[in-house]
Amino acid sequence: MGTGGGDQNQKSRTNYSPSSSSSSSSSFFSHFLSSALRVKPLHSPSEVSVRTNSGDGLVRRLGMFDLILIGIGASIGAGIFVVTGTVARDAGPGVTISFILAGLSCVLNALCFAELASRFPAVVGGSYLYAYSSFNELTAFLVFTQIMLDYHIGAASIARSLASYVVTILELFPFFKDNIPNWIGHGGEEFFGGVLSINILAPILLVLLTIILCWGVRESSAVNSFMTALKVILVIVVILVGAFEVDTSNWSPFAPNGFKEILTGATVVFFAYVGFDAVANSAEESKRPQRDLPIGIIGSLLVCIALYIGVCLVITGMVPYNLLGEDAPLSEAFTSKGLKYVSVLISIGAVAGLTTTLLVGLYVQSRLYLGLGRDGLLPSIFARVHPRRHTPINSQIWVGIVAGVLAGLFNVTVLSHILSVGSLTGYSVVAACVLSLRWKDKTSSQISSSSWREGIWRYTRVLLSWGSSCAGRLHFLQHVPIRSVTL
Repeated sequence: MGTGGGDQNQKSRTNYSPSSSSSSSSSFFSHFLSSALRVKPLHSPSEVSVRTNSGDGLVRRLGMFDLILIGIGASIGAGIFVVTGTVARDAGPGVTISFILAGLSCVLNALCFAELASRFPAVVGGSYLYAYSSFNELTAFLVFTQIMLDYHIGAASIARSLASYVVTILELFPFFKDNIPNWIGHGGEEFFGGVLSINILAPILLVLLTIILCWGVRESSAVNSFMTALKVILVIVVILVGAFEVDTSNWSPFAPNGFKEILTGATVVFFAYVGFDAVANSAEESKRPQRDLPIGIIGSLLVCIALYIGVCLVITGMVPYNLLGEDAPLSEAFTSKGLKYVSVLISIGAVAGLTTTLLVGLYVQSRLYLGLGRDGLLPSIFARVHPRRHTPINSQIWVGIVAGVLAGLFNVTVLSHILSVGSLTGYSVVAACVLSLRWKDKTSSQISSSSWREGIWRYTRVLLSWGSSCAGRLHFLQHVPIRSVTL
């Protein structure tokens, strides 16, 4: 029977090969289409609990304060000491309003994240998970691809900036002054016309942070908490010291180039707040995710807004806006007042800021890979969690290797600015997810008048958030020159 069947099948293939080929292509296309359009069902809390208890999930060790520090650590890097001054050169003292407007638009997006974080099961995924459950698998995978491309190149760029700041601090000691070659940490040694740019220190720093992240979430959270607290304290010290050097006459005129420059500045500094969304990817390791995630997202953003406003008021009050430096405006402002020790504190704060930004970025990447590995969109090796450390070691090592190769061999600074569109994609999709889920939840026949008012407010919030993100990316590319500065 088997042979006869085989002969018959062979004969069929011989006689009808065009039809079979067409049928096979149609079958492949239909299978691809059905896979691409499928939607991920939301897991129940009991399913998530079973996975956690069986050892396949992550461990819930992050409290509300840890989540707030993760958001702050991801958002505030060395850019707080640089971007405030560079935008102030055009907007004048009105740069403070620019940061307030950008912060308010981010609050709208943070509310979208907070709503979805409280609504979805406490599992890894963030924007990818929201898109998978709200739209379809293809949309989710495209979102993951753009975000991950942004994260990989961003991590390499931040690692290079961190290496440069570390070398700058080391050169404060006479033994290291002018004795550290470029290929160690300052930019890099270029070969083949700049195609390759060798940097040794950046991969070493990435290895150290990857080891910390593989060791356990408690250990990595402790490092992030310490470095973030140090960074915030130094920023507060800079604000307090600078407050005694403020000359209020420097705040007049407040908007020397008009309100248009203030709005342009708001679209530029919008990306200085990027990072609070990292909290959403900590859902599976949060002790009380339904309560703590929204607080962590919004709380970290509000702290960042307050710190940015404080630095803006100080820097524009210390020095006339048209005399601010271009590369290190805050440091140069304190140096002009004879406060060189504050410049040292700024360098230390920049190292702490870049360290936390890089640490949280690597952490988020590994959790995204873990989510796709569980869903079968990536090899199952990415879905494995270490039974004792309770961390996705395979995903974490892969993320460290990719960032290490990019940081050690290529100058990716210019590319990192262009690929910031990944952040825009994530924010835009999250806003659209809120709209999609609310449309699915409430049919027109079930909506009361009060629900209509609530719906109008939420849709307006989503559209404002989406529009501000798009405008921010456009103006960022149009008005900001490419600099070797990591926000």
